[in-house]
Amino acid sequence: MNSGFPRLLVATEAWPNAPGGGAAVIRQMLKGWPAENLFWWSCFRDGKKLFGQSVASHRVAKIPPRMYPTVRWRAQKSWLLERFWVPWAVRHVKKALYDLKPDVVWVIPHCWAIPPLARVLPEVKTGFHVSIHDYMDVRGVSEKFGERRSRQMAAMADKLYASATTRDAICKAMVDDLRARTGADGSIDRAGLEQVDFDYLAAASKRNEGPIRIAYAGTIIAEETFTLFVRALGQVRGRLSHPVTLEFFGDHSYRSREWFDPGWMNEHGNLPARELSQALKECDWGVSPMKLTDDDPRYNRFSLPTKFVSYLAAGLPVITIGHPESTVMKMASQYGVGISATEGGPENLGKQLLEGLSELEPKMKYRAEILRCAQMEFDARSMRSGIYENFQKCASRTIDLRVN
Repeated sequence: MNSGFPRLLVATEAWPNAPGGGAAVIRQMLKGWPAENLFWWSCFRDGKKLFGQSVASHRVAKIPPRMYPTVRWRAQKSWLLERFWVPWAVRHVKKALYDLKPDVVWVIPHCWAIPPLARVLPEVKTGFHVSIHDYMDVRGVSEKFGERRSRQMAAMADKLYASATTRDAICKAMVDDLRARTGADGSIDRAGLEQVDFDYLAAASKRNEGPIRIAYAGTIIAEETFTLFVRALGQVRGRLSHPVTLEFFGDHSYRSREWFDPGWMNEHGNLPARELSQALKECDWGVSPMKLTDDDPRYNRFSLPTKFVSYLAAGLPVITIGHPESTVMKMASQYGVGISATEGGPENLGKQLLEGLSELEPKMKYRAEILRCAQMEFDARSMRSGIYENFQKCASRTIDLRVN
């Protein structure tokens, strides 16, 4: 074992260069980890190495794309995975552990990676760290796999969390909730700002010339709220001193949606991290919508979209819309990093947007609070140091288990 960097196996559903906020958090926390001591187990093969993540070995317990459950044929596909794929994946995990001999396994429990990992890891002589990024009993997961399987996955994720050597989650509310239900404590780890981002925020940043550019990064989860935002913005954009554009960055296209208007909306696709950061800096605002109702509290109260952090790193004030009890709304309200809206009517939201977007220098107005929020909540170097310490504890636990 290298005392500085033990042999680390990342085990999750996503591949090393996967898009999305969860994968971005993993890669950020692995900054500086030598590739020769980094291994990966996932349910999908790595595609284009768009984000530059290299590993010494990538073991894939492949789920055929056509067999992956969605709303269509979800019961039949889920049954086939449970009956045939999961037992095979259990053997696949065991073989990866035997061949790679990691000092520590880092588990990010997500969807179909959970069943085989939950069957194997609590029983082996390898210390492991668990990071909970999302709950599996949220509505989006139950709609894809069914409520029964969603609850089963959530229970298995709790088992992994409770039996781990060390553990973390993405927000204090989630850490508290997990402690209450599992009896196990954990730290907070999530996407954060690097020193170069703090340096950028500390410098003066005036608005770029041209239209008011509002960024949306990632997948639209709360589409009903986003549609409301588009309607409200459409009603007031002609009354602003500058034209308005919506700039979409991510793996999904929304051109087929009824609300999409190519006259003032632009899609840029999925960009590498450095290019995305630069593109966001050229915008004036970021928008982060959550559900306005509390009908999916497991999502509302325990999810923190990575896009919120990406906007802060780019110095963008954030238009936050959602239920007042949602994690992101509490964060935005606590620090005053932009426009916060909790009411669902397009007229009320339109008034707030008209007033907020009329600000001539929004980056300058909100810079102090953006910097304060970033320093208090999203220091990547501090979080990375903490998770590295946990990996060392896991590696020491592995030695103890194997000796005894």
